[in-house]
Amino acid sequence: MSLTAPLAVHGRLRPGGTALVFADDRLTWADLDKAVTRLAALVVSKVPAGQGVALSLPNSPALVLLVLAACRAGREAQILDPGWPEATFRRVVERLNPGWIVAGLPDLAFAAVPDALGAPADPPPLAEPSSDVPFYVGFTSGSTGIPKGFRRSQASWIASIKGEAAVFGLDHTDTVLAPGALVHSLFLYAVVRGLFAGAKVVFGPRFSARAALAAIEREDVRLLYAVPTQLLMLLEAAERAAQGPIGHVARVLSSGAKWPAAETARLKHLFPSAAFAEFYGASELSYVAVAGEDAPATSVGRPFPGVEVTIRDASGRRLPTGRTGRVFVRSNLCFLDYATGDQPALTRAGDAMSVGDMGFLDAEGFLHLVGRADRMIISSGRNIHPEEIEAVLRRHPGVAEAAVLGVADAKRGTRLQAVIKPDGEPPTAAELMAFARAHLPASKVPRHFAVLAEWPHTASGKTDFAGVARAWQAGACTALA
Repeated sequence: MSLTAPLAVHGRLRPGGTALVFADDRLTWADLDKAVTRLAALVVSKVPAGQGVALSLPNSPALVLLVLAACRAGREAQILDPGWPEATFRRVVERLNPGWIVAGLPDLAFAAVPDALGAPADPPPLAEPSSDVPFYVGFTSGSTGIPKGFRRSQASWIASIKGEAAVFGLDHTDTVLAPGALVHSLFLYAVVRGLFAGAKVVFGPRFSARAALAAIEREDVRLLYAVPTQLLMLLEAAERAAQGPIGHVARVLSSGAKWPAAETARLKHLFPSAAFAEFYGASELSYVAVAGEDAPATSVGRPFPGVEVTIRDASGRRLPTGRTGRVFVRSNLCFLDYATGDQPALTRAGDAMSVGDMGFLDAEGFLHLVGRADRMIISSGRNIHPEEIEAVLRRHPGVAEAAVLGVADAKRGTRLQAVIKPDGEPPTAAELMAFARAHLPASKVPRHFAVLAEWPHTASGKTDFAGVARAWQAGACTALA
């Protein structure tokens, strides 16, 4: 079965039911199946087997329909960020060598897309594509200056969908909201997963907390996918609007970063009937672990259905419960290869792979992350994971963001340099040091603090630690007294 095979089934069973909602535009299941069939024939005519279609488009009906069409055609949908600089776009396209590039389309309603692109009106039926062929290339920041393109098969997403069904059931009575940018694989997956199950899927041109709240109410959303930052923005928008509890939301799925456990009570107040789950994963690995409401606050949960997690030392040997090492994952959810860029931290041990995360498994099988192998700092002979220190500093009321760098030091080899983005009036270095001492051993307490006003973020909204380091090296940080 391919990812798009269920579209025809849903089109026959509920032809007039709503499949997709984009702002005020709607598309029925019958019209969705017809549009995808027409566009798939167009893709086949333009893109030779073994090549892909590069889509440099914002969130839009055209983007979703073309992704589904490429999938049905057995071709690779390469999702390029339309916000990239021209030079980046050209470098990526040169590496991908797509058979067709779609960019710069005008705003088109669902019904207008096939005709606007010249799709045949009555195409012949296409053979069902193999689920093992590449169907999707997504991108994250790479270490070589070119975005890192990870390639996936349809089979890997089908396995993710089936595994997630064991955690969160989904069927044709549900409505899914994918509020973020579809260049982020979480939200594109949410769209495809919802359609695969026959659920109505709602998405919009860009993330807006107010628009998302309105869509949740208007469309009777039952399943919400979001990253923690978006959920916090939803909570703030709801509180500003004096929004009462929304009882029909049944499931909230958070991924992309660790959810702040202290905010769970606010989330439960807004969505009192919702089961909450936090997923940990990576672009290369897909889902790795899922944390339900019973998971320890410091954990990212137990392994996702069908996923085997092991902890290994630098030689690849398995470590016992409670010992910290590299997190290795073995599953049929993993990616195929890199289409562009690279990932030096990716290592393999047989058919298991690691993206460089460090952690341990506790006696109850919960996975705890302590940091990244490529961010570890050796200071005075001790291995220090800066993520632990950053988490403590972010708990200070005067700190909005924090990054801990390793800076050359004649005495220690490397010393800890903390850089913060203040939340209001900056705290003093002495205040931050005292706060850190209350929560960390002395060897992990930074003695040097600085402020960076313009905080760099990655495309997915996380702190760009390389950007913070560049700002420090360029003298853009102001030392705290």
